[in-house]
Amino acid sequence: MIPQLNKYELTFPHPNSASSEGIVAWGGDLNPTRLMLAYRNGIFPWYSQGEPILWWSPNPRFIMELDDFKLRKSLKKSMKKFTYKFDTAFEEVIRECANINRKEQCGETWIDEDMIEAYTNLFGMGFAHCIETYYEGKLVGGLYGVVVGGVFCGESMFSKMSDASKSAYAILVEHLKKSNFDFIDCQVYTEHLKSLGAKEVSREYFLDRLYKVCMDEKKWIM
Repeated sequence: MIPQLNKYELTFPHPNSASSEGIVAWGGDLNPTRLMLAYRNGIFPWYSQGEPILWWSPNPRFIMELDDFKLRKSLKKSMKKFTYKFDTAFEEVIRECANINRKEQCGETWIDEDMIEAYTNLFGMGFAHCIETYYEGKLVGGLYGVVVGGVFCGESMFSKMSDASKSAYAILVEHLKKSNFDFIDCQVYTEHLKSLGAKEVSREYFLDRLYKVCMDEKKWIM
């Protein structure tokens, strides 16, 4: 049985107790304290509209070592046509991610209004961040995620032009290196991120790395 969270208690089962699919618990809410506790324990929310909140810690986990990022010549060339900003249009970025996800999932998205409100609140508190890609002054791509210690926990990205999201990701990697971050949590496997250099690791390895870097809070240097 997958345990239900008590809305009035900020606790989670240990990630190693997750189901074979990687579900740790269900229920609770998306208040900032619970969300940050989840991320610090290698857990994240992911559910469909109309479903209760599901809390995940999959095994294996998908991560990007910063030095493993593959910046291909074609992408490096493409990046020159864009301009980039940090943290100036967070809600617009997350809503664009929801729209792209909705189109790809035949009208459905896991980024519902409750998620948008929750992560926008985290942004206002300095825990969530975004990278924006612009072309001729228009927002054409970007990504957002949550910072926990020396880890950037990537949530979603969108692209309205070829290489717009990949370029934002390259800018993110460069920024994290300069800020002495450790790695990017990509959560679950995708071909797209694998092509950029991400890899699968065991949940045990991931949690060990996460707990160590959580002790060393990094600053999101602008």
